[in-house]
Amino acid sequence: MKEQFINYIKNLQNQITSALEEIDGKAMFREDKWMREEGGGGQTRVIENGSVFEKGGVNISEVFGKLPESMQAYFGVKDADFFACGLSLVLHPKSPMVPTVHANWRYFEMYDAEGNIVDSWFGGGQDLTPYYLFEEDARHFHKVCKTACDKHSPEFYETYKKRCDEYFWNAHREEARGIGGLFFDYLKETNAMKMQDWFNFVTEVGNSFVECYVPIVEKRKSLPYSEANRTWQEIRRGRYVEFNLVHDKGTLFGLKTNGRIESILMSLPQHVQWRYDYHPEAGSEEEKLVEILRSPKDWIN
Repeated sequence: MKEQFINYIKNLQNQITSALEEIDGKAMFREDKWMREEGGGGQTRVIENGSVFEKGGVNISEVFGKLPESMQAYFGVKDADFFACGLSLVLHPKSPMVPTVHANWRYFEMYDAEGNIVDSWFGGGQDLTPYYLFEEDARHFHKVCKTACDKHSPEFYETYKKRCDEYFWNAHREEARGIGGLFFDYLKETNAMKMQDWFNFVTEVGNSFVECYVPIVEKRKSLPYSEANRTWQEIRRGRYVEFNLVHDKGTLFGLKTNGRIESILMSLPQHVQWRYDYHPEAGSEEEKLVEILRSPKDWIN
């Protein structure tokens, strides 16, 4: 299974970066291959200062070795070895009219002292973070997510959409990070779903990413915007940074397993602001976005 998933994410990285370079038309991804001292490594691809994307990364990693003590306590195990691989991406567009997007798809195995697999699971998802709300974009993103889910179960979209709304919640701000999407974790073998079935589902979602996001970028990338719009974008990016550094499990896992710091913090934007006690003007488009983020929405119906 791990070889199957590694091959998948390598191909997906190529597909996604090619699509993004085409839509940017100026910048190309810079590639860094890196090794982890304890075992494994990865391939980081970063795009910066393009005509569309101010900063973004599409990274794959494959790491293994002894599970650190902090993670042993988290998983409730002792002296375990692990293997983890996945693709993680974040894209911060230049225009405040184009939303930031995040996605990842990952696979994890844990082993006993004899090297036998004692646990394995898939995780991942994709979610959208707009700075100005175009409701048709939110509906498009969620519709594509639902179509991918429905091919595997009529219950998956509602279940993983709800988990996304719960997970990407900035509790200290009492607001969502964005307008959601899908989030799933600990997808383990059951009587109804074998690991191959979960692989098929997770890769279905991964394959839907370009269709979820690229049409939105195409539609919004040439819209005019003001310096005030950019200021608002940078203030909202501050909330994005807060979530990643305070709440995000992937960031914390990378830091606790001695991951490559440049790849882990690739998700942070180049330009960001924190203004003291800032509130958008009443009745403005900025206030409209904040109101939307205060409670989950049904974007399909």
